Amino acid sequence: MKAERLKSRKAIERLFSGKSPSFAQYPVRLIFRESEERGELPVRVTVSVPKRKFPKATDRNRIRRQVREAWRLNKHRLYQKLPSDTAGYDFVLLYVAREPLPFAHIEQSVQIMIRRFLKKQRPANPSA
Repeated sequence: MKAERLKSRKAIERLFSGKSPSFAQYPVRLIFRESEERGELPVRVTVSVPKRKFPKATDRNRIRRQVREAWRLNKHRLYQKLPSDTAGYDFVLLYVAREPLPFAHIEQSVQIMIRRFLKKQRPANPSA
């Protein structure tokens, strides 16, 4: 969905500034931050595959498509559990493996990552 894409150069630079919390669930690393702009949806996402590890554009594009599809199939789990009154989030899904992995492996890591993100967010919400 177009409204869900994170395209702002400033927002992406803030995510990579080093102050954003992150955690890895091999082969994907999640870097997130509360969004400064409130969009239609609670989460804006971008996917990054490093050129250094995958010099061929076809490899990068295939991995990017796989990660995006894993996100698309599982984002409803996140949207159902996030309170509607919370600020939005900006996510970067960064592929960290050195080799292309099967889609099932990528999807499983995205599912676990969503669960871990929700666990990290829960303690802050009840006290608000």
